[in-house]
Amino acid sequence: MTSSAIMASGLKKAYKDKVVLDGIDLDVRAGTTFSLLGPNGSGKTTTVNVLTTLLKMDSGTARVAGYDVATETKKVRSSIGVTGQFASVDELLSGRENLQLMADLHHLRGGEGTKIVERLLERFDLGESADKRSSTYSGGMRRKLDLAMTLVGRPKIIFLDEPTTGLDPRSRRTMWNIVRELVADGITIFLTTQYLDEADNLADKIAVLNEGKLVAEGTPEQLKRQIPGSHVQLRFGGVAPLDAAVRVLPGSTPDQESLILRVPSDGGNKSLRALLDRLDEYAIEVEEFTVHLPDLDDVFFALTGHSDAKSESTTEVIAR
Repeated sequence: MTSSAIMASGLKKAYKDKVVLDGIDLDVRAGTTFSLLGPNGSGKTTTVNVLTTLLKMDSGTARVAGYDVATETKKVRSSIGVTGQFASVDELLSGRENLQLMADLHHLRGGEGTKIVERLLERFDLGESADKRSSTYSGGMRRKLDLAMTLVGRPKIIFLDEPTTGLDPRSRRTMWNIVRELVADGITIFLTTQYLDEADNLADKIAVLNEGKLVAEGTPEQLKRQIPGSHVQLRFGGVAPLDAAVRVLPGSTPDQESLILRVPSDGGNKSLRALLDRLDEYAIEVEEFTVHLPDLDDVFFALTGHSDAKSESTTEVIAR
């Protein structure tokens, strides 16, 4: 069974009369990507600051990499890496010098530090630009260098705060691939992002924070199934089977021209099996069916009343 990389219970934080965190519980499994979503002001940054020992909680408990964030701060800090929304590279230094600086700060002397620097330059495809000033780097290159600098200390857990903000689509995809590779290596990723499609593509588990409270938690698919509007779309080879399906599937909506029938459904395995069994019972042939689920933008809006970002809709096509 996979162990927990981050566990929090009853986290509370307030600034005078303003409650920012109102009893947050988290369980992030090791070697996975966990994404915390929420509108601006919902408490995301405060949660990250508490878990990374930058801010003291008012009450509750939290353990990161097995260490108590309140009493074992040095051990927590030695186990984590933090990459903020804006790349924190020294633009007067080259990429290699930035990495070497981090190696020196981690007391990696001599050959050990040099090996790590060279390996990271190669891994992040920065070799050709290694000796150029980082001020000449593109936004995507700076973000890669920033993340590479975080990895010098070989953290078990990395907190990524909006890692692809301002990047072009190609650079975003490159960062996504890097995140997947890190998780494949056993590193745990705690991700905050304004891009819902980013969470959809990367996260094994998502928690939605609103006004200091967790309002939902689960896999992207589980969250989508909570929102009304999901349905199964059946395509038939003729009008006769379409009309027959309308008669045996209450609540369905037919499109005679396209020979498609829309049937309300939660998209779960049990309900799909029941639907297909019903069609088999009446010997109604279906050429194709697709499961249409709300996207994360629908989930986000329904849970928070905000629509700050847009994710791509999720459609699963299944040929029968």
